[in-house]
Amino acid sequence: MRHPYPIREIARQAGLSTATVDRVLNQRGNVRESTMREVQEAIKDLDRQQAQVRIGGRTFMIDIVMQAPERFSTAVREALEAELPSLHPAVVRSRFHFRETCPPAELIGTLDKIAKRGSQGVILKAPDVPEVGAAVGRLAAAGIPVVTLVTDLPHSARLAYVGIDNRAAGATAAYLLEQWLGDRPGNVLTTVSRGSFRGEEEREMGFRGALRLAAPRRSLVEVTDSDGLDATQYDLVLDALKHDEDIVAVYSVGGGNHATLEAFDALGRACAVFIAHDLDHDNTRLLRERRLSAVLHHDLRQDMRRACQIVMRAHKALPDDGPALPSAIHVVTPFNLPPDVPALPLID
Repeated sequence: MRHPYPIREIARQAGLSTATVDRVLNQRGNVRESTMREVQEAIKDLDRQQAQVRIGGRTFMIDIVMQAPERFSTAVREALEAELPSLHPAVVRSRFHFRETCPPAELIGTLDKIAKRGSQGVILKAPDVPEVGAAVGRLAAAGIPVVTLVTDLPHSARLAYVGIDNRAAGATAAYLLEQWLGDRPGNVLTTVSRGSFRGEEEREMGFRGALRLAAPRRSLVEVTDSDGLDATQYDLVLDALKHDEDIVAVYSVGGGNHATLEAFDALGRACAVFIAHDLDHDNTRLLRERRLSAVLHHDLRQDMRRACQIVMRAHKALPDDGPALPSAIHVVTPFNLPPDVPALPLID
């Protein structure tokens, strides 16, 4: 039970005698398990109090750099702004660098400017390409910690990844889709915004592997390189549906779901099962309208809070609490929307 505190301070925090605390810390025996837990909790409380003193009055300037559709970057901005009060007494200021689509050189230019200008940390959603990885290395060399969000850059010098286990999410989507399709024949459309995003690639791989085991006779039809934008998604999906009249279900890895459904409607085709990701404004509305079967959701507010805390730990403002675990994956239907999103009434 390592700690930097005098026994008297731990005893005062735990409400125990110094002799009892000394027996616990030095494992002298004759101590109840409940008493040991009280000492452990007292040390944790002192850690938290010390952290509050360290971060009190400190300001952290964090840059959020993302290549993503506007609907997702808006959700990230709203999640961060909602979590700012929970980070007090530290003050977190943010600079947003959002692009729906851009060549790698433009994204790298943004990262290099941040490295030159300085920052307390970068939260990054970017394609997993060598040039971006090299730019992350330059940020790390400048003493700027980088936290990847939603999609990882595992071979870069990033400090940590925050988000779901994307392979597990893809396998979950395959399980749900096959449960709902059952014995109904037909093929499945998978839509990927761009293959260079590792998170989307891992989702698709998890989905493909699980569906192959559950329903080896189903074919997968992939649409990619739409950047998740409705304007490009519609034409790509429409073309796929025209070439394969047996498509009956969709797993949307990268978004553009409104356009995908418009393509089905344009051909008078029904989508029996539609699994999507993230409760952004578009997906929330489509879920309410029963156009989506389910949304695989994770708590973006929690992710943004964890990303900011990782940056603070990199600056020794918070104690280390070990490696970050993947975010929980929630299966959301029209009837279990989060509390801040009103649910639909049941239909008789």
